[in-house]
Amino acid sequence: MLNFDFHMPTRIVFGKDTEKEIGNLLKPYAKKILLHYGGTNIKKSGLYERVITSLKSNKIDFIELGGVVPNPRLSLIYEGINLCQKEKVDLILAVGGGSVIDSAKAIAMGLYYEGDVWEIFETRKDITKVLPIATILTIPASGSESSFSTVITNEKKEMKLSYSNDLLRPVLSVINPELFYTLPKRQIANGVADMISHIFERYFTNTKNNDLTDGLCEATLKTIMKNGPIVYNDPSNYDAWCQIGFSGTIAHNGSLGLGREEDWAAHKIEHELSAIYDVDHGAGLAVLVPNWMKYVYKTNPDMFVQFAVNVMDVKMNYSNSDAIISEGIERLKNFYSKLELPSTLNELKINEENFETMAKKATKFAYGKEVPLGGLKKLYWQDVLEIYKLAK
Repeated sequence: MLNFDFHMPTRIVFGKDTEKEIGNLLKPYAKKILLHYGGTNIKKSGLYERVITSLKSNKIDFIELGGVVPNPRLSLIYEGINLCQKEKVDLILAVGGGSVIDSAKAIAMGLYYEGDVWEIFETRKDITKVLPIATILTIPASGSESSFSTVITNEKKEMKLSYSNDLLRPVLSVINPELFYTLPKRQIANGVADMISHIFERYFTNTKNNDLTDGLCEATLKTIMKNGPIVYNDPSNYDAWCQIGFSGTIAHNGSLGLGREEDWAAHKIEHELSAIYDVDHGAGLAVLVPNWMKYVYKTNPDMFVQFAVNVMDVKMNYSNSDAIISEGIERLKNFYSKLELPSTLNELKINEENFETMAKKATKFAYGKEVPLGGLKKLYWQDVLEIYKLAK
C-alpha cells in the first residue's frame, strides 16, 4: 500500500427536495453567482424555477450562462470567463451533469489565470486560486460533483484534455435522486458505464496489499451493476437511484484509489474518440474497456481473476486463470449489452481511418515527446493502436 494525502472538502447534501435549499446553502459563500447549465431541460422540468426561487428568496443575485454540450467546449469557457470577470461573481453554480460541472471548473480556473486557460490543460501548469464552485447534479455519471478533475474539448484542435487539482473540488454539491427520473435511457447507460470505468481505473493496479480499497471498489462495482439495470428499466425507482447517485460520487471522489497506483489509460484512449468523433464518453468506454482488459491482463492476471470471481461471480477451475479472466470480460460485455451500449467501434461509426492518429495523440507521440499511458501496463502508441484494432 502506498502513502497518500487525501482531502475531500466537498459538502454533499443528499435526498429529496434538497435543490430547494440551494439559496440558503450558498449564503455562506456568495452574494452573486453565475448560474451555469446546459440546454432547456432544466427549465422544462421545473428545476430552473425552483433554483432561482430559492436564490431570490435568499437574496443571492445571479447571472446566467447556458449552452453547455456533452464534451464541453473551450469556446463557451472563454465566454464564461469574460462574463465572470465583467460581473464580478463570487461563485459558479453548475446545474447539470459532468459536462456542465467540468465547464464550470474550467471557467473557475481561467478567471484568475493571466494567460489562455487552455495553456493550463496543455502544460499541466499548477494553479493557486479558483473561483468557488457548487453543483446541483442532474446526471449521475462523471463524479465531477466531488472530484478534483475537469475534462474539456478544444473543438478547433480536436483535442480533449483533463486537468486535476484539489482546488477544483466543489465546496458544495446537492444530489436529489428524484432529478434523475426523466433521464433518457441513453444517458443512464452512458452514466453507468462511466462510473464503472472510474472504479476500474483505480482497481486494476500492480500495488499489493490493498484489502480495504479492493473491497470498497468491488462493493461499489457490484452496487452499480445491481442497480444500473433497475433504473434503466424503471427510471422512477427512487431507492435504486439513491444507490446509483451515491455510487457515482464515491467512484470518482478519490477514496477508492487511496494507497494504490492508478491507471487511466482507457479514459485517455477514449478521449480521442470524443475529441474527433464527439461520441458519448460512456459509450466509448463500454467499447474500449473490455478490449483494454484483453490487451493488458497478462501483466497482472491475479488482479483480473480477482475481478472475475469477486465482481462478475465467475465460478470455474482456478487452475485455468485465462479462462476465468475471459469469462469475466465476457460477463462485463454482457452487462453493457443489457444497457444497449455498443460493443464495437463500428457501431459508433468509427473506422480505422484515424486509429493511428488517435493512438499517437493519446500518447503525445504526435506532439514530439511520447508519454506512455497507464499504471498497470505502460502503453505506447503502437499498443494503443492494437487496442483500437481489437475494438473495431
